Amino acid sequence: MADGFPVEGVELTLLLVVTDIDRARTFYRDVLGAQVHREYGGTSVVLQFQGTWLLLVTGGGPTEDKPDVTFAPPADPTTVSHQLTLRVPDCRAAYDVLRRRGARFLTPPVDRAGEIRCFFRDPDNHLLEISEVT
Repeated sequence: MADGFPVEGVELTLLLVVTDIDRARTFYRDVLGAQVHREYGGTSVVLQFQGTWLLLVTGGGPTEDKPDVTFAPPADPTTVSHQLTLRVPDCRAAYDVLRRRGARFLTPPVDRAGEIRCFFRDPDNHLLEISEVT
């Protein structure tokens, strides 16, 4: 425990708001290889993905514990407040595999002094990156 906050036994879950839970589950399972752990009432899917929990939820309005918060998928795909970055051993090979599985890339891999990277989106326009250190 560091200054009272527990560090042992803590796990991180990343939450992404999606418009269509079935479409999102299919993308993360079939394109990226995440494993479905649990589903809740047609509005939430918990995935295990690369050692992290990924929670996909449909949008929703305020609740008693978050009275002024609304969950919504990205409104503008050209403005990004977060992204998932996957460090891979071979960016070009990963790009080829993910394209065959249906990922839509913004560009092919770009060599940028020290890394090769490229970006793609999930069905709700969340930005994802694959990156290789060179």
